[in-house]
Formats: sequence, structure tokens, C-alpha cells
Amino acid sequence: MIIADQVLVGRDTLLAAADHHPYARHALWRDQEARGWRRDGAVGWLLPPGQGPAGGALGPAGPALEVFAGLVADGTLRAGHWLHLPRTSADQLAGRFTVARLDEWDFLWTTTAPPEQAGEDRVVRLTEADHPALDALIEYSFPTTTSRPGDPRIVDWYGIRDGDRLIACGTDRSRGDIGFLAGLTVAADRRGRGLGAALTAGMTRALLGRYDHVALGVYTDNVGAIRLYRRLGYTGAEPRSSVHLG
Repeated sequence: MIIADQVLVGRDTLLAAADHHPYARHALWRDQEARGWRRDGAVGWLLPPGQGPAGGALGPAGPALEVFAGLVADGTLRAGHWLHLPRTSADQLAGRFTVARLDEWDFLWTTTAPPEQAGEDRVVRLTEADHPALDALIEYSFPTTTSRPGDPRIVDWYGIRDGDRLIACGTDRSRGDIGFLAGLTVAADRRGRGLGAALTAGMTRALLGRYDHVALGVYTDNVGAIRLYRRLGYTGAEPRSSVHLG
């Protein structure tokens, strides 16, 4: 049972409650049977099973944690589920949840085209024929990524080649009405040469042709990447915590 100031049903209602925040526009897909709530300034939601996180929230962390703790207590949320919450600490979670993993990251976004980058013209859209090369690059240079060929969340792959070799890649994982970049990978032996900047700029420019906002997620300890994304215009930021329930 959701104990809240107001129960919210449907994407449009939730987006209105969240002031159409870019993160809510990304998290809440079109045609999704989302339901949620408003409590003490926080807006949160539960999502249908099988589509990623079980829910999320924006606003003050405290009220959001109280509502989700109640949903854990009544069995709505269980071990194996995870939530994308406002930035929160392990101390705040203690006593409310059994936490298997806590990740801190930032949801960054831009509404403007990035400064042109050297090598950006080498960014091309890839096809299914490139999947073996993508597998090889990812396994070699970013084996922990969750973006791999065959993932149904992926709209398109983009990449940079050097001759016949694929040396950088990234995915378009747009959903809702926000463009979204993920899985940005540069070959381990080609880093420090501007390929990450070229790939990010080229993909951002391509997605801004279809969306009014383009976003990405980055772990808070990846200081170099955050510096790059800021330089490319990703100045909007929403601090997030991913709580995996144990």
C-alpha cells in the first residue's frame, strides 16, 4: 500500500507532478502503466515488472525512502528489485532496507549542440553486421557494461573505425521522449586521443535531431568523464542513487 499525500496514476499525471523534469521524462516510458504518489515534496513511481528498475523518485530523499520502505514491508518490493532514488546515503537506508548494492551516479543532460570535436565526422551508425566487432571491442575494453548487442533496450549503435577495426562505440538507448546515450566505449589502446569526445559529440548531435533533450548517466567517481561531458554541454544534473534490495 502506498501511504502518500496524493496517489498519481498514469504517465501524464506523474510528469505533471514532477514538473516534466528530464529524468522523469526518461524514466517513465510512453504507453507505460505507471502509478505513483506525491509526499512532502517528493514524487515517486512504481513501474511494471520486467522493464528494469521497479521504481524511482525525484525530490527530497527522506519522504521517498519512507514510502518505498512501506512498500518493502508490505511485500510490494522484494529482494532482487532495485530503485533509482534521489541521492541518499547508506546511513539513511539503514533500518529501512536490506541493501545488496548501492551505486551513486549522475543523470546529466543537454539541450544544445556540443562544440564541434576533432574526428566527430568519423562517427557512423552501425548495423547488425557490426555485432561481432562490437562484442570484441566491448569484451576487450568495457566488459562490465550493461549495453551489449541483442539488448532490446538499444535503438541504435554508433561507432568509429580505424580501417577495418572498430575502435569506439556507443548506444542510443533513448526512451520516453528523452534521447539517451549509454555504453560509451573506447578501445583500451586508443584512449587519450579524443575519441571519447568525438563519439559523444557525434552521437549527441545525432540525437538532438530527434529529441529536445539528450541525457546520459555517469558514476560519480568517474571524474574525467564528468569533466568531458560538462565541456560538451551536459550542464543539467540530477544526482541519483541506485538501491538494489537484498
